[in-house]
Formats: sequence, structure tokens, C-alpha cells
Amino acid sequence: MKIIQWYPGHMAKAVRMMEENFTLCDGVALVLDARAPASSYNARALARVGGKPVVYILNKADLASAEADEWVAALKRSGKHALKTSAGGSSSVRALQKELGQAAEEARSRRTQRDARTPMRFLVAGVPNTGKSTLINALAGGKRALTGDKAGVTRAKQWVKCGAFELLDTPGVMPPSCENQTFALRLAYLGCINDDILALDEIALALLEELSARGEALAERYGVVRDTPLAMLEQLCRRRGFLLQGGEADFERGERALLDDFRKGRLGKICLDSAADLAAAGLI
Repeated sequence: MKIIQWYPGHMAKAVRMMEENFTLCDGVALVLDARAPASSYNARALARVGGKPVVYILNKADLASAEADEWVAALKRSGKHALKTSAGGSSSVRALQKELGQAAEEARSRRTQRDARTPMRFLVAGVPNTGKSTLINALAGGKRALTGDKAGVTRAKQWVKCGAFELLDTPGVMPPSCENQTFALRLAYLGCINDDILALDEIALALLEELSARGEALAERYGVVRDTPLAMLEQLCRRRGFLLQGGEADFERGERALLDDFRKGRLGKICLDSAADLAAAGLI
């Protein structure tokens, strides 16, 4: 399989901008994908945070299985501010406001008397397409930050007033080196890496292999029985009527349908990462 490596030129600029703005912020809101929190964790984003509080947000929890609750509990046991959210849900907004408030109280003692008059500021960070801008808009009560379902929508910093806080929306930043290719694959499944640079046939086959080992999602959605990844992809195409002239399977259409269904939660609630993955990433 082709090694996955995505670090376009604008990301190096985004990292520099993010690091320069740490000094302007009282803490960091780190947005992870609840379906793969270890895979979507970029330690580089916290390299210069120092002792400022970090709130770990496992977003898109409505698409994740029950393990997401276990990961939040494990993060809290390790002394971290952590919660799960579901994009712009009202209960998620209230929970996030509460968690940010607790982190703000922790950070308040660091402030000078002059700083005390300004709102508490959090830098919002994470890899692309984890829902950072959607969460900010939910907190702000309206569309203030650019959003999209494609990696790399936010390209410049945006300050957004959200009640008692000011949030700095930053571009999604990948690690400069995807050393863990299992994590990189999972980011590709989730749409955190630009599809245009991926070998989608390899990504789709890897996803089929991973899903087939995890339960009945493929059978329930497509009527696919467990087999080799290529055979399962052909089953999917034939079950869905993705056929070329002459009756051959339209693999490209099947690959795109599979990835779209996975990303939008049509294959059921899933967590790709394990406790061992979170430990390996340094999260717990």
C-alpha cells in the first residue's frame, strides 16, 4: 500500500500561526474525532501549550459507539478536562460551556490585573475535518466560522466571540510525519485527509477489511458476507447495482459509496481506536 503522507504547504504556515497565538490564549480546546481519538490526536498541536489547560473534546460522538464514553472516562482519570460532543447539539453546547468554564477558572490565576478585564480566550485546534468550526458556530449561536465536510476548509485564523469566551478557530493541522500508518489510514477513512491525494481503492479495501473484523455493519447495510476485501467490494457493487457496461463491477463508484456511508454514520456507530491505541498516542 502507498504510504499516506499529507502535509500541504499551508499547514506549515498554520503551525507557525498557531504557535505564535498560544501566547494570546488562556487555554486550548483540542477537538478529536470520537470514532478515532488516538488517530486524530496531533501532539504537535500542544507542543508549546506549557501549563495552560487543555480541554479534550471528542466530537461527532453521535457517530461513535459506546467506547467513546470509556475514552472520556479514561482521559478524566488521567487528570484531563474531557467530554464528548455531537456537533451543534444543545446538550453538547451546554456541556462544552461548562467544561471551558472550569478550564477558564484554572487559567484565571495566571492572568495579570490588566488581563483580567478581557474575555478568557481558547485556541481551538485539531486535525482537519473534526468539526472545529461547527462547534464554534454552535457555541456562538450562529454561523461565524467557515464549515465544510472536506479537509482544509479553514485556512486562516478567525476570532469568534462565544458568550464569556473568545475562541480562535485555526486551520486543521496534521502531524508533519504520519509515522503510524494505521492511524493515517483511519484519518483517511474519516475524511481528515484530502481524498484527492489518496489511492481510494486501497483506502476502501483497507476499510472493508477493518469493518469486516468488527461485526455485521457490512452485512446489515449491503448484504455483504465476509470474504477478501476485493471480493467484498465486488459484492457491494453488485448488491447496489454499481455496474459498468457489460456487467462488470464499477469499483470506483462502490469505493466512494462505502467511504461516504462510513463518514456519514450509515454503517452504524463505530469506534476504530482501542485503549491500546490511546495509550500509544500518549492520550492516557
